[in-house]
Amino acid sequence: MNVNRTLGKCYNHKRIYRLMKCVNLQSVIRKKRKKYIKSTPQITAENILNRKFIEASPNNKWLTDVTEFKLANGTKAYLSAILDLGDNSIVSYVLGHSNNNQLVFETFDLAIKNNPTAKPLFS
Repeated sequence: MNVNRTLGKCYNHKRIYRLMKCVNLQSVIRKKRKKYIKSTPQITAENILNRKFIEASPNNKWLTDVTEFKLANGTKAYLSAILDLGDNSIVSYVLGHSNNNQLVFETFDLAIKNNPTAKPLFS
């Protein structure tokens, strides 16, 4: 609490609240306003998948994501993986030390190398 920090004391919060009531002091906590950035159509991607996350046959729809892991020595590792919606299996994955486009491209190249006949919807 601010009173304890400024005075260097350790008063209970109930005592401070009681003293504030005596002198008609109230704290006002305002909600932070969210800063919305309106996107233009050039930035917004087209919704091709349309929330249809179920597929009957494999290699028709692939999803990708990059996950960040904080390691014990203070560094970070990034895992890029491609998931097949047909059988919910991982098609390919790559570990890296930086989160960049090259990591995703390597993952995609590995997936195409392992499945050369696949022509999936990739998002």
